[in-house]
Amino acid sequence: MRSELFQQAQETQQPGMHLQNRKMLRVGLNGEFYARQGSMVAYQGGVDFAYQGAGSVGRFMKKAFTGEGLPLMKVSGQGDVFLAHEAWDVHLIDLEEESLTVNGANVLAFEPTLNWDIQKVQGFGGMVAGGLFNTVFSGRGRVAVACHGTPVLLNVDQPTFIDTQAAVAWSTTLQANIRSTVKAGAIIGRGSGEAFQLALQGQGFVLVQASEGAPAPTNG
Repeated sequence: MRSELFQQAQETQQPGMHLQNRKMLRVGLNGEFYARQGSMVAYQGGVDFAYQGAGSVGRFMKKAFTGEGLPLMKVSGQGDVFLAHEAWDVHLIDLEEESLTVNGANVLAFEPTLNWDIQKVQGFGGMVAGGLFNTVFSGRGRVAVACHGTPVLLNVDQPTFIDTQAAVAWSTTLQANIRSTVKAGAIIGRGSGEAFQLALQGQGFVLVQASEGAPAPTNG
């Protein structure tokens, strides 16, 4: 049996966390890592999946209070694990004793060598849902993020404003807060948070996806 598909879709054989293709992450597992709940599409070998929860009392309290956070599972064992999220594009980011803020909705997986915590973006006392509580990673290790559409990387050297649901990740060196559109009737963004933007100032970067994310399901 022959097909170009068989060659194009051939499994990679690298150990650790690597891209199988633009839409799928492959982890050659010999130990453990953390992944978004429900992101597994296939696995081979002796692999165990366990709900991780918030991971600490502090993170649990933040998640309980905000309704946000990171729905994680701990993946352990030996084998090959394939992850994806609604056919979004997958990108890998390597931290080398650095820190990065990532929107929880965009986290696909990360290595256990990284520290992580849920932190609040200041502004409007939590009146706005979505994008206020994000995940900060620090240390040394790899993070896989999923983007809805091809992202753009903006260099922040002047005040920069991003739709709260379009911001994927940004430098922790930046000052971040929530800004309200001056005119309440002005709909300037693509997401459900059109009246609010993530305001970033300082020196750093922000990764912005080409969408506010998948549309919310409707009843009926």
